[in-house]
Amino acid sequence: MTIATFLLFATTTNAQSKDKAAAEKVVHAYFDALNTSDANKVVSLFTTNGVLLATGAPTATGTEQLKGTFQYVFDNFTYTLEETIVEVTVQGNYAFVRSTSKGSFVIKASKQKVDDDFRELFVLQKVKGTWKIVNYMYNKSK
Repeated sequence: MTIATFLLFATTTNAQSKDKAAAEKVVHAYFDALNTSDANKVVSLFTTNGVLLATGAPTATGTEQLKGTFQYVFDNFTYTLEETIVEVTVQGNYAFVRSTSKGSFVIKASKQKVDDDFRELFVLQKVKGTWKIVNYMYNKSK
């Protein structure tokens, strides 16, 4: 391996490590916003044409629909979930983050607490140097 090849490899590896860490940070921020019922913060993590594919719910596309969906969720439920990043892959301006989460949610109307766990797939896009969620999909793991 020549010095030039080594330096190119080291630079590429370092950039990918930074991108992976930045993508993970977005996913952690998503769960922080979810756990604090902050619809504005959640929506700010998505691209303007971001898509939410939620189990048993209509697809939400774009800022307005995402805001409405998350506001409805937070008006009716309170979440306490702990996430685990399972895998992060970066390909150019896209990152794919697979995670799991476990915890509970409370149905506000009945005050019923429900234990739950999920599997998630986040597709992120680098927009003007910042990672944003462009597609997010989850389902229950049980």
